Amino acid sequence: MLTAARNELGAVAALLVLAGGALAFLELSDDVAEGDTAAFDLAVLRALRLPGDPNALVGPKWLHVAAADVTALGSITVLGLVVVLALALMLSLRRWSEALVVLVGAGGGVAISQGLKHLFGRERPDLVYRAVEAANPSFPSGHAMLSAVVFLTLGALAARFAPRRRVKALALGAAVLLSLLVGASRIYLGVHWTSDVLAGWSLGAAWAMACWVAAWAWERRFPKPPLVR
Repeated sequence: MLTAARNELGAVAALLVLAGGALAFLELSDDVAEGDTAAFDLAVLRALRLPGDPNALVGPKWLHVAAADVTALGSITVLGLVVVLALALMLSLRRWSEALVVLVGAGGGVAISQGLKHLFGRERPDLVYRAVEAANPSFPSGHAMLSAVVFLTLGALAARFAPRRRVKALALGAAVLLSLLVGASRIYLGVHWTSDVLAGWSLGAAWAMACWVAAWAWERRFPKPPLVR
């Protein structure tokens, strides 16, 4: 009974994140479309560059290298490998619904991200600000969104099966931290406006929680055997 109550609370929390993320994205997309974020976005970008040299990042050299390494964690290549490995593990354990959640979450996230990028068609910051290569439209940040989708989905699944509350918190905390670091690196490296990343985080969290809630509702209706150990 206690476990059921905790699951109910988890579902309520996920719904709150879903609703909050969706509303935040809608507000940000409206502000971006009207140009309301332009001054703020440019101010943040310039604050991360040395005065008089928009091509020079603030901070020590090791921070520049670290940011480039961290930003790669949100790339399609790295996230794709993470998803494939997670799917292989889940399928080997016969956790079909969890594998489906990860597959739908990641695949749907890519489709949503790319569709919105082409819908908004927002230009990225000028080339002089960029420390790494980037080609497609800017809004929302695909790295921020997809890292949130993949890491939060996997973190939520790991927390679900973790035996102790401390381990659950660690799994979710690590997922959130990775998502935040990837998004922050995109701003620092000058390949995204801050509003792009905020929108990516918001939509990614909302989509991840939508998938989690759908899986939770499905399993309430169709219970399954315990995890194979």
